Amino acid sequence: MDIVQEIKNFVETECKKPTSKYGYEPFPFHFVPAVGYAEELADEFGGNKEIILIAAWLHDIGSIISGREDHHITGAMIAEEKLKELQYPAEKIELVKKCILNHRGSQHNSKESIEEQIVAEADAMSSFDNISGIFKAAFIYENQNQGEAKSSVKRKLENKWKQLHFEKSKQIIKPKYDAAMLLLK
Repeated sequence: MDIVQEIKNFVETECKKPTSKYGYEPFPFHFVPAVGYAEELADEFGGNKEIILIAAWLHDIGSIISGREDHHITGAMIAEEKLKELQYPAEKIELVKKCILNHRGSQHNSKESIEEQIVAEADAMSSFDNISGIFKAAFIYENQNQGEAKSSVKRKLENKWKQLHFEKSKQIIKPKYDAAMLLLK
């Protein structure tokens, strides 16, 4: 059994369910890019790649199943339950949970391991591949008008940029960040 593939399938299935808080779109537009960045950073900086990929697939599962509020906490609980069901080793489950609990840049949690840092970084980086999704959230979920949404999206992207700590991440994202700032002037 390929545990990473199992988790990917689980996340995709949850996104496809009618109960998914944000529909299927987070899967291709957020999870897939976040996992891609996580893999790229793991190749660059090391860490346990399996833990990193599992945590990257699961980092926002709490949002999908329970909603955005405290999704890092609900996500860690969902991850633990799913990984136990798949008989994943307890010590590895704890590492995955730490990555999920500490992935949110807005929480300013200390990230003790390279795995936690990479998952948080990949999550922030993926925002630059999903600007349309950030606008969608501003219009639909936050009920903003165009001016409010433009300011909100710009602020969110500026915050995501500030959350990047690896020079490699900044190097990868800089062209997208510069283009977004130009368009959102």
